[in-house]
Formats: sequence, structure tokens, C-alpha cells
Amino acid sequence: MYPGTYAATAPDRPAVIMGRTGEIVTYRELDERSLRLAQVLRDAGLRRGDHLALFMENQSRFLEVVWAALRSGLYVTTINSYLTVPEVAYIVNDCEATALVTSTAKSEIATALMGEHDIPAVHTRLMVGGALGGYDDYDTALAAASTEPLGDEVMGAAMLYSSGTTGRPKGVKRPLPTLAPSDPDPVVLRGASVYGWGEDTIYLSPAPMYHAAPLAFSVTAQRFGGTVVIMEHFDAAEALQLIEREKVTHSQWVPTMFVRMLKLPDEVRLAPDLSSHRVAIHAAAPCPVDVKRRIIEWWGPILLEYYAGTEGNGATFITSEDWLEHPGSVGRIAIGKLHIVDEEGNDLPPNAEGTIYFSGAGQFEYHNAPEKTEGARLPGGRSTLGDVGYVDDDGYLFLTDRKAYMIISGGVNIYPREIEDVLIAHPSVADVAVFGVPDDDFGEQVKAVVQPIDGVDGSEDLARELTAFAREQLAGFKVPRSIDFEAELPRLPTGKLYKRLLRDRYLGKTTTIV
Repeated sequence: MYPGTYAATAPDRPAVIMGRTGEIVTYRELDERSLRLAQVLRDAGLRRGDHLALFMENQSRFLEVVWAALRSGLYVTTINSYLTVPEVAYIVNDCEATALVTSTAKSEIATALMGEHDIPAVHTRLMVGGALGGYDDYDTALAAASTEPLGDEVMGAAMLYSSGTTGRPKGVKRPLPTLAPSDPDPVVLRGASVYGWGEDTIYLSPAPMYHAAPLAFSVTAQRFGGTVVIMEHFDAAEALQLIEREKVTHSQWVPTMFVRMLKLPDEVRLAPDLSSHRVAIHAAAPCPVDVKRRIIEWWGPILLEYYAGTEGNGATFITSEDWLEHPGSVGRIAIGKLHIVDEEGNDLPPNAEGTIYFSGAGQFEYHNAPEKTEGARLPGGRSTLGDVGYVDDDGYLFLTDRKAYMIISGGVNIYPREIEDVLIAHPSVADVAVFGVPDDDFGEQVKAVVQPIDGVDGSEDLARELTAFAREQLAGFKVPRSIDFEAELPRLPTGKLYKRLLRDRYLGKTTTIV
């Protein structure tokens, strides 16, 4: 159940097809390249439990790097390819990576990591497409390596970064498997019965590969010998055309993509033949009821939704048929046991709103953050992603809120504290609050409310200055789309910022401070 299996039985089958260019990577090529990189990493001293960081755009070499790590017993951390130099440096250093693989497309940021924002623990630096700024050429390194499997192949795992509602991003670390790459994995086999993975699978991945779901589903499709069609960048019309061109059977989406496709002119939207498409998976953000209903009407009842997190501590699941009977639900428990918990840690009855906890599933910890790990746990093996909701009488879970103040824009999690920490450093800012407000296209957009220092007026010029200031230090999707000004932000006597009061003004709600 890994590329080596199909390199032997179907060597010329496409393992990867790039959506825009049509470039193909066969199973023979995927297996050989991942074997060579595994040897390079072993020769560099990496051993089971060590960390490899991957900072790369969607391209044909992405999954071979992941498979090299997985078949070497390593942790692989895929990094958001839109982050800035200090953001990338923080993750590379925090995950304790000793090897970093990047590409010439990311060379501006990758080479800057060798300077002011150093990554001192990284001794193996490889760049796909060339050798620039302290990196060795990836293909040259692989060409000199053996294609023999490591003598002790054992599965590694992804260790991805999922920010909390405060502070820096945190790595979600789970125990390494004890399986060989070729061994059947019970969890993966269970997924096959749910999603119908097989050697005939053609899986369309329209999202950035560094995200948890696209990465996990792409790896899973290849564990069953399927073909992964990777879009370099999401385009609504192109996605539909790829379903027809490649006879896609499976796909994975976020709600913003549904919105974009539904907004296409009918002559574009309805032209492609989607008859091969039998499973469409979605999650990552709440999907508006009307949007999901329209997709089901268009594609048929092929939408399968789950609610889970990178932490892997539990999951719910719902089919299209069940969703039509329980619109807005994210399903019933599929992995682990579900708990709705009050502020004292007591389990609540059906229809009572509380914090959502799971138990009886996977264990995790937040890397280098024991206090955050403990903050997500309760006695009895219960752990939470921080979301709020309730379970109805039939056991269906409904989300009523998300992680406190977290913003989900286009399926991407954005955490206000990081943005606030940047803006507060500007000399004209006395106080700042960042939160999400509704956006018809992306679901939410980033809003900042700033209290200027005494003697400084909140003006359009200052807003532009702050936007430029933020853009220097943050990835573009984190930069506030609008900035408003207040003479004084609402803080409680304890000094705590009462952000909900501000946010609710923009949502048309009335909030009472208690």
C-alpha cells in the first residue's frame, strides 16, 4: 500500500498529473525518486523520528518528497507556500527540521532564510530546479543516490502546523506508526470503505498541497494505486474542465470553491461532462446551507462531509442524503466518541450547546507547547479543537461557533493574535483588535479595528500605511482587508480586550459585557 507496490505491478500508471501542464509522473518514477531521496536523507544522518521541512508550491515533485520522508520514518512538515521569511523560519526552527527541501519558485524566501532569519539546525538544504543561495541541486543529489530501499523502511508521519487562537502556530505531533510502508494500515483501509478508494481512482486536488486534507487524501489515493491530479492554482472553470479531461472520480473541496463554481456563467459551468465524478469530499469551513444544497442539486448526492482537525482526535461524517434530512449538520460520530461539554467539564445532554470534545481516538500533542496540549484536554481522554456546538436527538452534530475569534477565509485558518502582534508594533498604534467579518466570496475576511496613539488621527492615509506595514511581515491572506479606527477599544477592568463586543457590532448583534 505505497508507491513501491504499484511500481512493481503498474509501473507506467500515472501517479501524478499536473492540471495545467499535463506533466505526468508514473509510479515507477515516483517510487524511484522517493527511494533516492530517502537514501540522500539517510546518508545525511536523518533517522526515524527526525524532521524534514518542505516549502514548495504545487508541483510534480511535491509528493515524492513526502513519500521519501514517509518511507524513512521521518516527520514531514509541509509549510504554507505563501508565508513570509520570518513565518517560514519560525516553523522550520520550531519543528526542529534538520533537512529542508524547497524550489526555485520559492527561492527568494528560501535564500533569505540563510541570512537574517537563519535556520541553524538545518544541515541538508535541497532546491528543486537549481542550486541557489546555499542550497544543493535536488536532481544532482538524487542522481548520485542508490535506488535500493532502506534496510529498515518504516512509516513516518506528517507533523503539520495549526495555529491556536493566540500566539504562534503550533505543530500537531502524533506518535509514529509501527508499520512498514507496504503493510496494510487499518485506518487507511477503513477510509477505503467510506470513500471508495481503489486503483481506478482519479483524485482531483484543487487546493494547496501543504494543507492537511489535500496532503492526506493525495497520499491515500496513491496508497491505493490511484492517480492524483494536482491543480497548480485553483480556477473554477479549469477545475470542472479537469474533471472531464482526466475523468476524475474523486475530489476534495472547501466551500469557497463551491461558491466560485456556482458563480460561473451557465455556458461555462454546465459545459463539462462530470459523469465520471462519483465522490466529492469537503470540510475545512462551514458550508452555507444554500450553497451545499445547490451543489447537490447540480452534482447529485455525491458530497461527503466530515468534521475533524489536524489533531486527528476524532471525526464526524455525513452523506448527502443524511445532510438533506439534517441540513447544516456536519454528521454523526465516525471516529472516537463525541462529547458536548460545559465550562465545568461535564458532558451535556442533546440540544445543549457547549464545547465539542472527542475521546477514544488518536492521541496528539502540540510540539514544544505542553501548556497548549494540556489546555486542549480534559479527564477521561477527552480533547478538543476548541469549537462549539450541539448534538440533536438523532446524534447529528451542529457547529454554532468556531475556535474563539479564528477567521476562516476561503477554507484557510487565520489567527488574529499574530496579526495584532504585527500591527501593535507600528508607532502610531495604541491598541488593536482583529477579527473576521462576513464576506460573500470567501466566507470571512480579516477586519482590524485600531486605536491610534494620542495625537494621531485615524485616517485613510494611516489605514494605507498600516496595510503596507502588515504586508511587509505577513502573508497576503493575513493582511487586513479593511481597517477601522476607534478612539478607545473596549477592555475589561482586568485589561482583557472584549473583542466580541467589537465583532458583534459588525454582525448586527447586541452584546452585554458581564
